[in-house]
Amino acid sequence: MVNPSPLRCAVYQTQKKVRIPMNEKQIRSNPAALLPIGVFLVLYLGLGILFEYVLKIPMGFYNIPIVVVFLAALLVACLQNRSLSFDQKLTLMGQGIGDKNIVTMILIFMEAGIFVGVVGRGSAESVAYFMLSIIPARYAVAVLFVVSCFVSTAMGTSVGTITLITPIAVAAADASGFSLPLCIGSVMGGAMFGDNLSFISDTTIAACNGQGCEMKDKFRENFAIALPAALVTLVLILALSLRANIGVMELKDYSLIQIIPYVLVLLGGLLGINVFVVLLVGIVSGAIIMLATGAIPATELLSSMGAGAAGMFETTMVAILVAAICALIREHGGFEALLNGILKLFRGKKGGQLGMGLLVGAMDIATANNTVAIVMANPIAAQMAERYGISKRKTASLLDTFSCVFQGIIPYGAQMLVALSAANEMGHSVSAFDVIPNLFYPFLLLVSSLIFIYLIPEKKAK
Repeated sequence: MVNPSPLRCAVYQTQKKVRIPMNEKQIRSNPAALLPIGVFLVLYLGLGILFEYVLKIPMGFYNIPIVVVFLAALLVACLQNRSLSFDQKLTLMGQGIGDKNIVTMILIFMEAGIFVGVVGRGSAESVAYFMLSIIPARYAVAVLFVVSCFVSTAMGTSVGTITLITPIAVAAADASGFSLPLCIGSVMGGAMFGDNLSFISDTTIAACNGQGCEMKDKFRENFAIALPAALVTLVLILALSLRANIGVMELKDYSLIQIIPYVLVLLGGLLGINVFVVLLVGIVSGAIIMLATGAIPATELLSSMGAGAAGMFETTMVAILVAAICALIREHGGFEALLNGILKLFRGKKGGQLGMGLLVGAMDIATANNTVAIVMANPIAAQMAERYGISKRKTASLLDTFSCVFQGIIPYGAQMLVALSAANEMGHSVSAFDVIPNLFYPFLLLVSSLIFIYLIPEKKAK
């Protein structure tokens, strides 16, 4: 028998003054309970389209205070289900927020932010320039893809990777004669590879803790899907590169020793060491190296740590608010209604896996944020996994993979907007629709995911 999700267990624990159903069969299907999600989607997507495409505000979707929009959705959830008093609803929300997996997720967010704050951007640039320095110029685009894969896996952020590597890609295109959209598309593809697999990525943390599975198990599940897509992408890039006329690239200086913290984090994650320990090792080694090399003054180290942790504020608040909203929606029968709808559309275990992928994909299209999409889809996906008999590691893998597929190709996602902005700042005019045909990896990742769903049976857990 598959154990029920920790979030559902937390929501239905009994407290003395609150009568909360203990058996999920007592909860009736109620589509109206999904109204808070609808309110969020209408406000966020509607305002995003207005800002981005009507008012022409740069990075329009990311000028919307997502925490405020979620608070509006939470207010709607609190106004529903009048059979419960407000105090009872507060208890439900507290149980949802206080779940072990939510608390773990928040702590990992904070520690990952501190790690990024300690090592800074210079370390990631060192990774990039080191790898570019040891490969012939003809393979520069392939190297950009591999570098982006490695840096994003080490840093745990696709946007951060694109911010760092896109200027290098633009310079490589100018110096070598390679197509700029191809260079940008290769960087974005590699960034999504690491976003999907990194042990310190927001998406990995959210998916694994939301489903209650080990990161190493989810990594192994994901790696089998991502590696074929990455290898085929690399072959396509090399095929295009061999036909291009190239020049000579100029590389900046780099510090090889600054790569060490990233390598330690990556190795620790692969070896299955506790993520808190892995990140602590990365923070300590990064602090020692940054201080010893003079890359950062001792007086600024703590402020950098604080800035890194503060950078996770929005993601943390989203996790808290979504946990509270989902607890109320679940109690009011919303998830039961959504599950019934999915069960009618998708039959069998394979259909259920596709349903999970499309669920998180739809939420990503609506929110333009793959971490938020996973956090929103987590409780629903956990119940789907129980209904369809899908393992926790597979569920976490599907949520992370499909969210990265959609996030990697939508023209209004942060990844695309940051890449285009960097190119424009360097004097190049390039549009999302120039880059999208060169996003080989996200499209191939989708193909690989479908192959693994429908053609390759899932391995039994040991």
